[in-house]
Amino acid sequence: MAEPLLLALDQGTTSTRAILFDAEGHALAEAGRPLQQLYPHDGWVEHDAEEIYQACVAVLREAVETAGRRLEEVAAIGITNQRETVVIWDKATGKPIHKAVVWQDRRTAEACERLRGEGREARVTEITGLLLDPYFSGTKIAWLLDQVAGARAAAKAGELLAGTIDAWVIWKLTGGRVHATDATNASRTLLFDIRRQEWSQEMGDMLGAPLNILPQVLDCAGDFGETDAAILGRAIPIRGVAGDQQAALMGQGCIAPGEMKATYGTGCFMLINTGETAPVSQARLLTTVAARVEGRTTYALEGAIFIAGAAIQWLGEELSVQGGPQAAERLAASAREDHGVVLVPAFTGLGAPWWDANARGAIFGLTRDAGLAEISQAAFDACALQTRDLIEAMRADAPQAFKGAVEMRIDGGMSRSAWFAQRLADLTGVSVSRATYQETTALGAALFAGLGAGIYKSLEEAAGSRPNTEGYAPAMDERRREAAYARWLDAVARVRT
Repeated sequence: MAEPLLLALDQGTTSTRAILFDAEGHALAEAGRPLQQLYPHDGWVEHDAEEIYQACVAVLREAVETAGRRLEEVAAIGITNQRETVVIWDKATGKPIHKAVVWQDRRTAEACERLRGEGREARVTEITGLLLDPYFSGTKIAWLLDQVAGARAAAKAGELLAGTIDAWVIWKLTGGRVHATDATNASRTLLFDIRRQEWSQEMGDMLGAPLNILPQVLDCAGDFGETDAAILGRAIPIRGVAGDQQAALMGQGCIAPGEMKATYGTGCFMLINTGETAPVSQARLLTTVAARVEGRTTYALEGAIFIAGAAIQWLGEELSVQGGPQAAERLAASAREDHGVVLVPAFTGLGAPWWDANARGAIFGLTRDAGLAEISQAAFDACALQTRDLIEAMRADAPQAFKGAVEMRIDGGMSRSAWFAQRLADLTGVSVSRATYQETTALGAALFAGLGAGIYKSLEEAAGSRPNTEGYAPAMDERRREAAYARWLDAVARVRT
C-alpha cells in the first residue's frame, strides 16, 4: 500500500495555504493564495469569509495536483487558522451576515473598557485565562449581533451560527453537516471555561454572546467529519484542528512542560508549555489550551505581539524600502552601531504584557545622521525587544522553566533570516533554535490529523516529526543589551501616556 499522506490547510491572516506532507513530516507540495485585507475604519480590520473559503478549496486541490498524487492517498486533512477572527453566518443559506472581524480589529475596545471599569476582568481571567481585550472573539460576536439588523433576533431563533475561521471552513467543507471547533480555538473566544472545558454561560451572559450559535468543542485530534465529495472530488476525513499558534507549538515538538516557541508572522506569538497546570498569570500573559488529545488537556502561557513581520512590511509600503524583507534586512544590517533609534510599532495598540489598545506607534531617538538603515534596524529590533518583554513576563510567571538552559524555538516568515535569529538571541539573551523548515504551523495541523487518523500512535510519536534546527547563542555584550532594553522600555512608556 502507498504510504498515507496528510493534507494541511493553513488559513492565516494574509494568506491561505495548503501543504501536502508524508507521514515523516516532509513537505511534498504546497499551494497558496493571498488574502485581501479590508480596513473600513481606523482600527478596524476585516476579511471576506467567502473569499477565504474559496481559497481553501482552491489550494487544497492545487497542493495534491502539484504533488502529482491522487486524493485517494490523502488519509486526512488537518486545519489550522488565525484564531480570534470570527464569522457569523445564516444556517439556511450559508451566507455570512457581515465580513469576518479579524483578530487585529479594535472596534470593541470601548466595550472591553466598560467591562473592565465594572471590575469584571478578574472573573474573566479566572474562567477563560484571558484578559478583556478586543483581540478576542467574544466581544466581536456581540458587536456583530448588535450592529447587523435583525441578527440578535435571528440568533435567538437558532437561525445563525458563529465560529472562528476553522469552524466556518469545517462547516463549508462538510456541506453544512458539522459545526465544530477544537479546544485551542475555543480557548481564544472569551466564552470558554478552560478548566471545565466547556462553553461558559456566565461569560456568554456577560458579553451578550448566545451560546446556542457556537460550535461543538472537540479534541485537536478528533473526528470533524469529512469533506463533501462534490467539493474536492472525494470525501476526505478532517481529523486534526488547532489554532495557528498551538499548531506551531506541536510542529516545533513543544509537548513537554518548559518547552517554548515563538512564531514570527504578521504578529509574534510566544508560548511556553505548562503541562496539565493552568497557571494564573501575574504578568498579564494569557493562560490558554496548548492541546487536547484523548480528553487530556495541556496548557500554555502565551504572549501576543500584534505587530512583528507587519513592521517589516510597513517599511516597504509606507517608507518605500524596495525589494521586500530581504532588502529591508540588508539595510538594517548596515545601520550604525548604537544609533539609539527606537521604533514602537503600536499600529493597532500594544499586546502582552501591556495590553494597551489605545497606544499608537512612534519613532524615538532620531538624529540628523539617522536614516532608513537605522529605522529599518529599529523595526527588526522592535520584534526582538517585544519578545524580551514576553520572556521577562514568562520568567516571572513560570520561574521553574528558566532554571536550566533556556532555548527558544522559532519559526515563521522572519525566522528565515539567520541575521534576525542572531539579533533575537543578542537582544533577548536567550539561545535561539531556528527550524530549518519554517512552516511548522501547517506541519502541526498535519501531525494532529495524523494522530486523529491513527497514523501516529501517540502524541510523542507525532511530535517526533518536528524539523531539524539551527542554533544561535547570544553574542552581544550584556551592557549593550541592557542599554537597548532600557531605551525600549522608556519608549513604550512614552507611547502609553
